[in-house]
Amino acid sequence: MELWDAYDSDFHRIEGMVLTRGEPVKEGLFHLVCDVLVKHTDGTYLLMKRSAGKHFGGMWEASAGGSALQGETPWECARRELREETGIEADEFTELGRVVNDRNHSVYVEFLCGTDWKKDRIVLQEGETSDYRWVSKDELMSMTGQELVTHRILKFIEIY
Repeated sequence: MELWDAYDSDFHRIEGMVLTRGEPVKEGLFHLVCDVLVKHTDGTYLLMKRSAGKHFGGMWEASAGGSALQGETPWECARRELREETGIEADEFTELGRVVNDRNHSVYVEFLCGTDWKKDRIVLQEGETSDYRWVSKDELMSMTGQELVTHRILKFIEIY
């Protein structure tokens, strides 16, 4: 059973309230999700392909990420998710912005991780990711909604 802290729409954790993955989230409550956009020192971005059995299976994500576990800070969540989904170990993240999604009761914290990680050393997470590739900014920005599931993070690429 995966437990999450409850948040309000202003990204404030609600003391003493716990949400459980798979159970309905009451109106006005949110869970924290962290996304990490990975930019290599050569200027390319890491894309991860979602495993076929997952929601949006077979589509590409311009991030590694997922829900923060109970007690995790956004930074801790970003670091853990990046390591689990890609094998990349990193300690430096730049917060790009925050997004509230009322429809799925999520508050997103978007991060950028610059890295010189060896590009052929990406580790796929069984059941989560099935492939990866590195793409240029132009390639990433030209991907359609049929290919790329994480379009919310694209608005931050232009800024950074």
